[in-house]
Amino acid sequence: MKKAILLPRKFIIGRGVISELGNYAVMLGKKALIFWGAKTKASTGEKVFASLKAAGVEYTDVHFNGETTKEEVNRVAAIAKGHSCVIGIGGGKVIDAAKGVALYANLPHIIVPTIASNDSPTSACTVWYDNHGVCVGFDLWPANPDYILVDTEVIANAPIRYFQAGIGDAFATWFEAEASYASRAVTCAGGIPTMTAMAMARLCFETLMEYGLEALEAVKVHAVTPAVEKVIEACVLLSGIGWESGGLATAHCLGNGLPALEETHGFLHGEKVAFGVMTQLCLDDSLPVDLVEESALFLARAGLPVCFADINLDKVSKQRLQEWAKNNTGAGSFVHNHNFKVSADDLYDAMIAADSLGKRIKANLGI
Repeated sequence: MKKAILLPRKFIIGRGVISELGNYAVMLGKKALIFWGAKTKASTGEKVFASLKAAGVEYTDVHFNGETTKEEVNRVAAIAKGHSCVIGIGGGKVIDAAKGVALYANLPHIIVPTIASNDSPTSACTVWYDNHGVCVGFDLWPANPDYILVDTEVIANAPIRYFQAGIGDAFATWFEAEASYASRAVTCAGGIPTMTAMAMARLCFETLMEYGLEALEAVKVHAVTPAVEKVIEACVLLSGIGWESGGLATAHCLGNGLPALEETHGFLHGEKVAFGVMTQLCLDDSLPVDLVEESALFLARAGLPVCFADINLDKVSKQRLQEWAKNNTGAGSFVHNHNFKVSADDLYDAMIAADSLGKRIKANLGI
C-alpha cells in the first residue's frame, strides 16, 4: 500500500525566536497580514512589530473573531489579497483559521503558537467549528505551514492549563498511530503511516513519559528548562506530524466529538482528548495491562481528565451518553481505524470503564 508523510518547510524552536519573525517573513515578501486575537497582540505585539519593521516588512493587523468558521476565514482571506504572506499568531483556533486564510488566499503562511495546548501548528489541517463552538468537520490542505516559530519563553509564560492540555493531546499520538498502523488506515497525509511518522509518534510518547511531569513543575513557575523545551517539541512537532501522518482513532473520536455535549464546552481540546485516551485504553484489548495502568497514572498525575467528573460528564444520563456514542460511531468515525469492529455499545462501555479506571487511579493517588 502507498505510504505518505507531511512535513513543514522549516520548524524553529527556542527562547526568544518570536523576535526573529521578520527574518522569515521577508523571505516570503514585503507585506504580511498578521492574524491574531486581542490578548495575543497585547502580549507579543511589541516584539512582532519590531521584528517586522527591522526586516522591512509592512503589515496589516487583523483581529480574530473567536471561532474557526468558514465565514471568518472568508472575511480575512478577502483582506489578505495583495499581501505576500499570512502570519497566524496565537492558540489552536486562530492558527487553524490562519491556515485556512492562507489557502483561500493562495498565500504562504507562518505559524507562531503562543500556547502549546494542541498539535495544530504543524499540521496541514483546519478543524471547523460553528459559532457555538461545536466541531462541524475539517479540511485537509495540500501542504504544511511554510515556517513554524515556537518561542518556548512565550509558551512557558502562558497559563499552565494550556500546557497540560497540550500534553493530553500529544499523549494520544502514539496510541492512535499504533491503532491506525495495525488496521492500515489511510491517514490525513494520504497513505498508510511511514516508518518516520511511527518513529516520531513513539518518540512523542517516550518524551512525555520521561519529561512531562518535570516540565509541568517548571512551567508552574514560568521557567524554560530542557525538559520544558523537549515537551513543547513533542506537543507541537512530534505530535503534529505523528497524528497527521500516523493516524487517529478513538481518542480523537472523543476529542472532536465531545463538544456536542454542552457540558464539555468549558474544556480544552487536549483535555477532552485525554479522556479519549482513557477510553481507548479500555477499548483496545491488545494493550498490555501494565501500559494501561502506567498511562492512566501519568494522565492523572499530569492533572488531566481521567474520569467523567473531571470533564463534567458525571451528571449526564446514560441515555444521552449512549445516544452520543451512537452518533459518533457512524461511517467515517475515527473508531473505525482500529483493526477490530467498534459498535456504539463498545464505545459507551469503554467510556464507562475509563471512568471507573480513572476514579480508582485518583483514589489511589489521593486526589
